[in-house]
Amino acid sequence: MPDIKHFDPDAALETVCRLFWRQGVASTGIQDVVTATGLNRSSLYATFGGKQELYLAALRRYMEQRSQPMFRRLAQDERGLPAVSEFFAGLIEARCSGEYARWGCMVSDAHAGAENSDPEVRAVLDQHHRELRDALHAALVTADAQGQLAPGCDPGACADLLALLAYGVNLRSRAGADARDLNRTVTTALASLGARATP
Repeated sequence: MPDIKHFDPDAALETVCRLFWRQGVASTGIQDVVTATGLNRSSLYATFGGKQELYLAALRRYMEQRSQPMFRRLAQDERGLPAVSEFFAGLIEARCSGEYARWGCMVSDAHAGAENSDPEVRAVLDQHHRELRDALHAALVTADAQGQLAPGCDPGACADLLALLAYGVNLRSRAGADARDLNRTVTTALASLGARATP
């Protein structure tokens, strides 16, 4: 007779995702997961596997539910630099206010943690970076076509720069950086990319 689950695996994974995101994987033990979900260890192991498999599932969920929708919106936005500016404004608002304030980014945290030595985790991080960089690049190509970029400004190199800036925003916000300071830094960075008006 098949095993019948008496819990919602999707809801449990969302709880686990928030737990790893808020606390970090190194600071989260399997007992923390049991307490947060209300599930016993055997149910967790039977559904998700051990802690590492559970963390990978949570990391992928974070990317699919939180990162990729933002990347798609940015890549499909036809406004160029205003779209990039809005992307960063939304990122800073999410990191510095509301329910998840000062949690940082689960992916950025993984880049900075020992968990990035795991090949499967590294694959997720690399995919995330590619998608972030590609979305920024698409927006900058649009900006270039609309004459918004300074002469000689290469959309590819600028996308690399802005991807690193996004990681910086994520890490500094977790450390308590002020939203105004982060916005000022982003504004300065984007202004350096923009075309200068001719007198």
